[in-house]
Amino acid sequence: MKKELVSFEGLHCANCSTPMQGEFCHECGQSIHSVLRPMHHMVEDTLDMVLHIDGRVVHTVPPLFYRPGFLTMEYFSGRRQRYVAPFRLMFVLCLLAFFVTRIAIDNVGFTDTNLEASAGTGDFAKDTTPDAVRAHFETMRKDIDKAADSAEHGKKTIRKLVSVERDHANHRLEQLGAAPLPVQTEDGWDFHQNKIESSWLPDSMVRSLNRSIEHMGTNLRGAMVGGEEGAAAQERILAGIFGVLPQTMFVVMPLFALLLKLMYVFKRRLYMEHLIVALHSHAFMFLVLFLGVLVGGLRSWLVPHAAWVSTPLLVVIWALGIWVPIYLLIMQKRVYRQGWFLTTVKYLFIGWCYTWLISFALGFAALLGLAH
Repeated sequence: MKKELVSFEGLHCANCSTPMQGEFCHECGQSIHSVLRPMHHMVEDTLDMVLHIDGRVVHTVPPLFYRPGFLTMEYFSGRRQRYVAPFRLMFVLCLLAFFVTRIAIDNVGFTDTNLEASAGTGDFAKDTTPDAVRAHFETMRKDIDKAADSAEHGKKTIRKLVSVERDHANHRLEQLGAAPLPVQTEDGWDFHQNKIESSWLPDSMVRSLNRSIEHMGTNLRGAMVGGEEGAAAQERILAGIFGVLPQTMFVVMPLFALLLKLMYVFKRRLYMEHLIVALHSHAFMFLVLFLGVLVGGLRSWLVPHAAWVSTPLLVVIWALGIWVPIYLLIMQKRVYRQGWFLTTVKYLFIGWCYTWLISFALGFAALLGLAH
C-alpha cells in the first residue's frame, strides 16, 4: 500500500515551535500526531506495532539459528532496523529457556516398573509389634536400594520411595502406640551451630551471612528428609536457583566479552563489538536450549502413544547439541576473520576459560538458591 504524500509546509512543532519537515520534529523529536485520537486509531497503531515486532522476529530468529555470525555482521554493517536488538534478543530467549527448563524439571517423573514394584503399597497392617514394623521397613528399604541400583536411578528417587514407605510404617507404629521411625540424614556441617564471626566485617553483613547459612542448612536438611517436607524444600531450592540464573548470566556476559577482547586485542576492535558477539552467542545457546527442552518434552509426551518417534526425536536433540560448538566456531571465524588454525586454537582456549567461568557462575547461583 502506497503512503499518501503529506505537506508539512506551515506546520510548527507544538513543543518547541520549530518548523516541521516531517512527522517528527528534528529538534526535540516530538511527533506531529496528537495522542488525543479516537479509540480505533489507537487499536490500529497497536496492531501495526505488534506486526512490526513480529516481522523483526521472523527476520532475526531463523538466521540466528542456522547462519553463524550473520546477525553480528549485519549489526556491525549498520543494518539493524529489521532485526531485534542483541540485548533484547538475548534477554527474551534467556527467560524463555529458563522458563521451559523449570517446567521440564518440575514435570520429571520416575516410572520405572522395578521401583514401583519394590515400593509396593506399604502394607504394614500384618505386623503386630513395633519391632516387626521396623524390621519390615528395613527389609523394604534394602529392596528399594537394590532395585534403584539396577535401574540406575539417583538418590532423589530412592529418598522419595523410602519416604513413602516410612510414612506407611509410621502410620502403623502410631496405631500400635510406638515412637515413629527416625529420619536418617547424612552427617556434615552443622549450619546452625557453626556461625561466622568477624571483627573486621560490619555486624549487619555478618548477621546477613549467618542467616543465609542457616537457610542453606534448613533447605539441605529438608531436601534430604523426603515426603512433603522434602518436596517443599526442593521446590524452594529450585525456585531460588532459577530466580538468580538470569542475573548470573548478565554478569557472565561482560566477562565473556572481556575474554574475547583479550584474545583479539590486536584486532583493535571496540569492547562493545565483543559484547555484541557475546550477546548473539548466548542468544543462540539459549535458543538451542529452548528448542532442546521443547523437543525433549514432546518426546516424553509422544513416546507412550507412538514409541517409533523416540529415536528420531532423540537424534534431533543430539543434533542440536552437536550444532552448538560447530556454530560457535564458524561464527568466531566469520566475525574475526582469521585463519582456521588460529581461530581453532583461540576457540578452544576461550571454551576452556568459559567452562570454568560458567561453572563458577552456576555454582554461585546454586549457593544463592540454597540460601534463598
